[in-house]
Amino acid sequence: MELRQIRYFLTLAEECHFGRAATRLHVAQPALSQQIKQLEKELRTTLFTRSTRHVALTEAGHHLLEHARTLVAEEERARRHMTELATGHAGRVSTGFIGTATYDLLPQVARTVRARLPGITMDLRGELLTPDLVDGLLAGTYDLAVLRGPADHEDIRTTPLRSESLVAVLPSHHPLAARRRISLKALADEPFVVHPSRSSMYGRVLAACRRAGFQPTSLMEVGETATLVVFVAAGHGVALVPAPVQSLRLASVAYVPLTQTESVDLVLAGHARRTTPATDQVASVIKECVEGPEHREAPPSTLEG
Repeated sequence: MELRQIRYFLTLAEECHFGRAATRLHVAQPALSQQIKQLEKELRTTLFTRSTRHVALTEAGHHLLEHARTLVAEEERARRHMTELATGHAGRVSTGFIGTATYDLLPQVARTVRARLPGITMDLRGELLTPDLVDGLLAGTYDLAVLRGPADHEDIRTTPLRSESLVAVLPSHHPLAARRRISLKALADEPFVVHPSRSSMYGRVLAACRRAGFQPTSLMEVGETATLVVFVAAGHGVALVPAPVQSLRLASVAYVPLTQTESVDLVLAGHARRTTPATDQVASVIKECVEGPEHREAPPSTLEG
């Protein structure tokens, strides 16, 4: 049995007329008749009763009709699914986010993909560190990652997303908490709550302090950005975080901009040799969520280096 024969059978069953069925199928009537005879021969049963004026399904034909409709529907569903995969409108994309991007960017991406690309299944993980995300991209755990650039590995391609200013996080009762801006050097004698030493933020915070003329004398390392803010709220010290962390609103902390410019870069990363149309679609959504809808464009074939 071929799908072509099944389609011929279905059309003839609907029309009960060889001439009309042949016209619908855009084939010659003798060719249609030959295919139906061949199908009956393969199935060893008669599917239609025929006369010069009348064509009707036999009992066997009625039984085949149900199976034929299912076969054709499944074939059409498979074709649609393959088309969606080829155009990036179906598939599975695993994406990891560093802590900062977890709060403002991850929810936007999830909502946009769900609304615009319902055929794509998103596996989302947040509150991750850049080294773990790079390892995950190389191992195939993640298809995409939003992390701190640069990602120095020949197999990782990155696209810049945005530059994020660093702000100070202070307990709300701190004497400097009510200031509109503060100098980073004003925090020289404070204990600092920081990300783990293997994280990209750890080195960036200490480098900012060195540029301000001091080295923190007390460091408390915590694994997640949300935990870092909570520890500041509990009075364990102060911290420097990228500005989007301010979306974590706690009554017992204050976010205060710095008088000097200190910033960190956010990039979108993917494996240089492992991409799919669905991955490209999600990458386009992530960039749009950062830039805004006015920058919306067709998805690229690969992440730019």
